[in-house]
Amino acid sequence: MSNMQKSDVVELLHTPGGVRDIYGGQCARKLEIQHDLEHLMNSYGFRNIQTPTFEFFDIFSKERGTVSSKEMFKFFDRGNNTLVLRPDMTPPIARCVAKYCRDEEEQLRFCYTSQTFVNTGLYQGKLQEVTQVGAELFLDDSSDADAEMLALTMECLQKSGLQEFQLEVGHADLFRGLVEEAGFDAATTEQLQELIESKNFFGVEELLDKLTVKTELKEVFLKLPELLNDLSEATAYVESRSQSERVHKALERLQNVAEIIKLYELQDYITVDLSMLSHYSYYTGIIFRAYTYGNGEAVASGGRYDGLVAQFGKEAPAIGLAIVLDQLLIALDRQKLLDMTSVGGTLLLYPKEARAEALQEAKVLREHGEMVQLMRKASKKTLDSYIAYAKRHGNDKVLYLAGQGEKQQLL
Repeated sequence: MSNMQKSDVVELLHTPGGVRDIYGGQCARKLEIQHDLEHLMNSYGFRNIQTPTFEFFDIFSKERGTVSSKEMFKFFDRGNNTLVLRPDMTPPIARCVAKYCRDEEEQLRFCYTSQTFVNTGLYQGKLQEVTQVGAELFLDDSSDADAEMLALTMECLQKSGLQEFQLEVGHADLFRGLVEEAGFDAATTEQLQELIESKNFFGVEELLDKLTVKTELKEVFLKLPELLNDLSEATAYVESRSQSERVHKALERLQNVAEIIKLYELQDYITVDLSMLSHYSYYTGIIFRAYTYGNGEAVASGGRYDGLVAQFGKEAPAIGLAIVLDQLLIALDRQKLLDMTSVGGTLLLYPKEARAEALQEAKVLREHGEMVQLMRKASKKTLDSYIAYAKRHGNDKVLYLAGQGEKQQLL
């Protein structure tokens, strides 16, 4: 094989870890779901926005509260500036709002479909490139805005065909208020957060036993993961043991949002989890993640980030959501809910002498909205072989133009 060995060719047929090819019916179904979700978001008044695939590193710096530096794909331009493939859509859109909408004081609504890239490490078996369909609502700090975004997330999952899922909802300030009241330093807070995120509550208890912390607050930290079923009961439990105004406001917000969700009649999909922690430190209020069986990864996530846009020069409270389309497809497939979309269309077959007739026929069919694939028949191949080809590739119909106006529908 000239200068390339056979083993080199085989290697090139594979993709790097964390990315995948998608084609045919599965690709068509993904695009179909994507279009449905975009249309639903548009119906809520969200307008499409596109941002660059790569940005300056500082857009996603540690101070912004997004993914860590080691989880970014970094490279350099000719001016030696550090650039990154976007790991998160929220900071770029926040940048756009600060740049292009500086004087706007009322609601701004944007939605997008974009790829994001996170260098998770191959050993974790996670996708490093995913497609997100998301929405961001700016300049509205109300509990109504929070509830609307939760409702939109749930409606998107329903629209995709998902039937069983739960949206876990928490509040970023609840944990922050508790550790602030307990007086924990940064190192202790980080250690405690890691234990809670990994659901290691034996480790939480062991850590708290080593620290000087009020009995009431210790009880709250240990009880948080169990306070799932009754929000009123959970709120009363925490409020009786915490004196933090920050904690009380977070609980009040969760209650307000839960009441509004009842008006959407979507409360059965909601689980309030007081132990939920935010993946991104820019979240300041309501946070949420959606899960379903057949997939350990969240199929959707989001939260309120009232301070992020200010880092780019404009005060603008905001809340966003992101549907992780790839994880959603995996879940639908494992739940036997992913009906492959037929590519469809007509295969128009013709011999060389009927070329002009075939081109005219294809033009007329396309003008009537049909998808037409032209293919010149090889003299050595049978019509049956083309019918088999059409079935393999999902064509709805096979027409054969033999010439002299003779037309046969073979499928």
